[in-house]
Amino acid sequence: MSLTDRTKPTDVCLNTDLYELTMAQGFWESGLFGSEACFNAFFRENPFGGGYAVSCGTGQIAELVENFVFTDGDIDYLSSLTAPGGGPMFKSAFLEYLRGHKLDLTIDAVPEGEVVFPREPMVRVMGPIIDCQLIETALLNLVNFQTLVATKTARVVKSAEGHPVSDFGLRRAQGPDGGLAVARASYIAGASSTSNVLAGKIYGIPVFGTHAHSWVMAFPTELDAFRAFAKSSPKNCCLLLDTYDVRQGIKNAITCAKEMEEAGERLAAVRIDSGDLAKLSKEARAAFDEAGLPYVKVSVSNDLDEYTIQSLFAQGAPIDSFGVGTKLATCDPQPSLGGVYKLSAIRASADEPWRPVIKLSEQAYKRTIPGVQRVLRFFDEAECPVGDMIYQEGSDPSCDEMIDILDSFRSYGLVGTSRELFVRVVDHGCGTEAGAASIEHARERCKSAIMHLDASVTRFLNPQTYPVGLELSLAGLRQELSVEERRSSGRAVL
Repeated sequence: MSLTDRTKPTDVCLNTDLYELTMAQGFWESGLFGSEACFNAFFRENPFGGGYAVSCGTGQIAELVENFVFTDGDIDYLSSLTAPGGGPMFKSAFLEYLRGHKLDLTIDAVPEGEVVFPREPMVRVMGPIIDCQLIETALLNLVNFQTLVATKTARVVKSAEGHPVSDFGLRRAQGPDGGLAVARASYIAGASSTSNVLAGKIYGIPVFGTHAHSWVMAFPTELDAFRAFAKSSPKNCCLLLDTYDVRQGIKNAITCAKEMEEAGERLAAVRIDSGDLAKLSKEARAAFDEAGLPYVKVSVSNDLDEYTIQSLFAQGAPIDSFGVGTKLATCDPQPSLGGVYKLSAIRASADEPWRPVIKLSEQAYKRTIPGVQRVLRFFDEAECPVGDMIYQEGSDPSCDEMIDILDSFRSYGLVGTSRELFVRVVDHGCGTEAGAASIEHARERCKSAIMHLDASVTRFLNPQTYPVGLELSLAGLRQELSVEERRSSGRAVL
């Protein structure tokens, strides 16, 4: 089942900001109608104060492009919109152009599960400028949130030290589609399962869940509730211990586990959802071991994040698995990646050379990189990444030096082997084989990418900045265009 099984194709193309459509109409009426453009999607700072991000959502871009079609119903709605100054918002001839219009885009992207870094392009979109503009909002909506969730999950999974982490965040997620995005992205980034049954159906993610406090409260006693659940789900029995008192819950769970053994079954696990999780998990482990039940696992939940889990292990908590909900689904404490989509080159037609463009802005951190860009990643002998070089397509990226992306006075020497980060996911409006890779492949890619990333970059506290820079000629072009634009605008050049 695909992205658009949740919505109609009409919902895909109208799931956009109005100004994408008003700009498209302007391009259609102006001399830029036949122009081609190159846009890059990227983010400016690593989320959560970390040293990296995990690319996610790019595996659904092909479906988005192929289903981005304006139907008769869409055109009827757009024709009903009125401008603030009076009259129709859109001209009828432009709406007729949109009717049945197919996007003729070629898109390269960093594969899902790969680690990415600030200011390097995650997605490069090329094609008619109208088509590039129409896809902007939907593409950013697809990539921004899933990349944020995948990054958060990767941090949580790292803190869990190989113990299973299950996504429990659906009830706290930002709406049904937000819950699906969380389940998908968290699985790619290493979560073992999700509580979201619909995500299991759509994406083939393992689902997990047993019972809540309400189950225990519905029975005369906690032991009655445990016995009833063990009888109902003997092959999926994890008992929640903290409805009333964890220590009594442990005793009742042991009684239930012994009775299950007599019936030829086994209690799989117990879960603690409140209190001092480190202390209570130690008490539970000791009690089950003493009772001759070493196979019963101890799972915990309750507003967990990477720091809480790290602290639990630092205290020696004998925890086997984690259910992580609110702080994963809402990406606490950072609700947005802040990814942007910027024009970097334009040309009058496909037969013309590209003209690089630059945005300078009043704020230095908002300045862009010009040109049709690609990214090379360099690796040492152990296959660990040591730096990423952004270069212009068509130029020679073999130089062993690059200029820091933010500090023009700093350069990096590059050694080792290199490979391109981009893969083609859409070719002239059609999805490619690379763009249809499974989330299982993305999951394995993420595991390998983070495993090979230096520990100084993946640590939570004061991570090392991973080197990202510009190939020398691209750095020179950026400086040249910056000077030209400042002169043409009448501003002093320092």
